[in-house]
Amino acid sequence: MCGIVGYIGSSEKKEILINGLKELEYRGYDSAGIAVLCSDELKTFRAVGKICNLENKCSDFLSKGFGVGIGHTRWATHGKPTETNAHPQIAEFSNIVHNGIIENYQEIKKDLEQKGHSFLSQTDTEVVVRLFEESLKHTEDGLEAFKQTIQSLKGAYAILLISVKYPGRIFYAKNGSPLVIGKGDDGVYFGSSDACVMGYVNKVVYLEDGDMGYMDVDSFESLKNIRSLEKNKAFAQKDGFRYFMEKEIYEQHKVLLETMMGRVNEEGVVLESIPEDFLEGINELTICACGTSYHAAMSGKYLLERIAKIRTNVLMASEFRYANPVMKKSELFIVISQSGETADTLEALKLAKENRLKTLAICNVDNSSIVRESDAVILTRAGIEKGVASTKAFATQMMVLWIFGVYIATQKNLLDKEGFQKQFKSMVRAIKATEVDPKLHERLKRLSKRYLHGHGFFFIGRDVFYPLALEGALKLKEISYLHAEGYPSGEMKHGPIALADSLLFTIALVPQHLLSEKIKSNVEELSARDSTICVISSQEVQAADDMVYINPAQDYMEEFFSMMVALQLLALEVAIKLGNDVDMPRNLAKSVTVE
Repeated sequence: MCGIVGYIGSSEKKEILINGLKELEYRGYDSAGIAVLCSDELKTFRAVGKICNLENKCSDFLSKGFGVGIGHTRWATHGKPTETNAHPQIAEFSNIVHNGIIENYQEIKKDLEQKGHSFLSQTDTEVVVRLFEESLKHTEDGLEAFKQTIQSLKGAYAILLISVKYPGRIFYAKNGSPLVIGKGDDGVYFGSSDACVMGYVNKVVYLEDGDMGYMDVDSFESLKNIRSLEKNKAFAQKDGFRYFMEKEIYEQHKVLLETMMGRVNEEGVVLESIPEDFLEGINELTICACGTSYHAAMSGKYLLERIAKIRTNVLMASEFRYANPVMKKSELFIVISQSGETADTLEALKLAKENRLKTLAICNVDNSSIVRESDAVILTRAGIEKGVASTKAFATQMMVLWIFGVYIATQKNLLDKEGFQKQFKSMVRAIKATEVDPKLHERLKRLSKRYLHGHGFFFIGRDVFYPLALEGALKLKEISYLHAEGYPSGEMKHGPIALADSLLFTIALVPQHLLSEKIKSNVEELSARDSTICVISSQEVQAADDMVYINPAQDYMEEFFSMMVALQLLALEVAIKLGNDVDMPRNLAKSVTVE
């Protein structure tokens, strides 16, 4: 998830671009850059790190008179966070900024290299600007060359491109990534969100997928669906949601597509960041993590052992460090961290390295300490998560573990074509299942007021749904400050059921495609002890006091992702009813960098 901006007009372009990027810095801060085309001169500035570094780099630059400019703040997906990989990406006489992932960039790159193009960066974006210039060798029509370029791309993108050959124009294209065009008194503005054009424009167009063309200073009125802009910046940054956590729950289906993109398609799994011989000699996995990432690891264990038939151990990083663990050269040591700076996980990784184990990081932040320390990495591509209580980071970690399980299975020839297709289609359906149903959210808003008292919550599930129950309990306690515990439902009779009464709330995860009758029996045991029971399922459960219905599914992983969203929304609404600050709960930090 990156942020892009653009401007056409006579005002000071550097200031407008950098101010716009500051409003989008929540979308990425690995690197940033701007390009300004004025008086037939194209100037580009790029810097690693936050936007203040870019400001320092171009502090002496001024752009007088009419011109165009584009800018970008980056969350790395292809290529390390370096100045060379920062945007704008440069060709001979054109510059481009891009938010998204080009799935077929490797094919296009090979073709362009055969035609004599040399590439400077590791990015998928440089391919697009060089393909545009290649197209111009066959036509003088800039728009036609741009259309041909866009038609060659597969993936998600919001693109802004400027070229010395076409001063006064910004070419644009949108597919799957947001892009807004606005008109103010002093020019035309572009942005990934209306937050970055607010205060400059009074009219905007929210582009639809498939929209492409070019803008000059006079062509805004030719656009369709022009509307007035009346929001404030804080509202716009949250895309109209009450909290960042709510926004992040709603965008999970989009970021999960980015997690899959370029890695999984109907033909197979490609993990470019994993060396071909990486799994040689490996017959066991050890996954080490903390908090929400630990719950993802626990769920991933079920998938890895079931799909890839490989023994998988899951360890809590804070305990692992001091347990004098026995390590074997035949185990792959995997660490999971949203920030890449989790202190206990980082120290566990260093311990594994000292024992000469192969290491793999599953992380959201490229160039973080954990990523730099690991032998290989799979980035989750969740984008910046501002809510302290993790939502989309958990979802993308789960998807990466699932993809990795299928990858190992294909490497070991455990999946035939039909078996792989089954997994691929299940992933696609699971992503679709995370798209929030407004009726479900409204139901949970109404239901939440019944769950504000009592002496605690049990969250129960079996198999892969047990770690999901742990995660649901963690979400609730993090932001509502109510006591909540997750349990394997079959363990209730071994002690916890002693707490059951009418003031104990039980949230039961009852899938239809995995151990359904077993968990229904456990629910009935709690009901007989007068526990208040809320069941999340696609079918009615007689023992339930309250039902939260998810959409019917074809397999248990589709149900897993549906229930994940329901648990996140339930925690959100209970916390809001209690008057808590959902995004910044007490006593917690987003990145735990101390023991």
